[in-house]
Amino acid sequence: MRFTDRLWEAIVPIRAAIGEHPFLQTLGDGTLDRDLFVGYLTQDALYLGQYGRVLAGLATMATDPADLVFWATGARESIEVERQLHASHVADPDAATMSPTSRAYTSYLLSLLAGGNYAEAATGVLPCYWVYQDVGNELLERAGRLDDHPFADWIGLYSDPAFAGQVEQARRIVDRLGDAADETTAARMTTAFVTASRYEWMFWDAAWRREPWPV
Repeated sequence: MRFTDRLWEAIVPIRAAIGEHPFLQTLGDGTLDRDLFVGYLTQDALYLGQYGRVLAGLATMATDPADLVFWATGARESIEVERQLHASHVADPDAATMSPTSRAYTSYLLSLLAGGNYAEAATGVLPCYWVYQDVGNELLERAGRLDDHPFADWIGLYSDPAFAGQVEQARRIVDRLGDAADETTAARMTTAFVTASRYEWMFWDAAWRREPWPV
């Protein structure tokens, strides 16, 4: 069994909760309130601005040239490619304020990077790849066709075979690092993967609740 397969098994309850969340249920059937979707994309754009910094940081930590290229390309695409999706729905995401969950999630990933453990930090970014691919595929299967779907561009982006290729490459990096890790590092990698996966659920939940700052 691959190291990343064991990580995936560790988040079975989290993946179930993500699939059952009303935000994704209504996004999948096309009934999600448009304002909720725009609010989510606004926070996603702000999140990706920091996520791109994390990927760029991973590129500087990588000793394998292929890893460096992958993370650096991911950093660019997180800003350029995915923000094209945001631009078609959100007028000016940079005018918004990051929600508590967005701030917490990106701060956690940045803290992994600052900790200096490449394997741990790389594992922490994997859920943002893999969970989105899993959700995109599930929603595409449920929708069948996207011709008239109001959120076709979002579902299509994350169910695209090109994105699946990126997920597989990220998994291979984490597999290699996990196979070489000692017991302590492997445990830290698992904790990073589980924690980031919890933040994925929290991110959609925050959008569903229109999460404000409490004070």
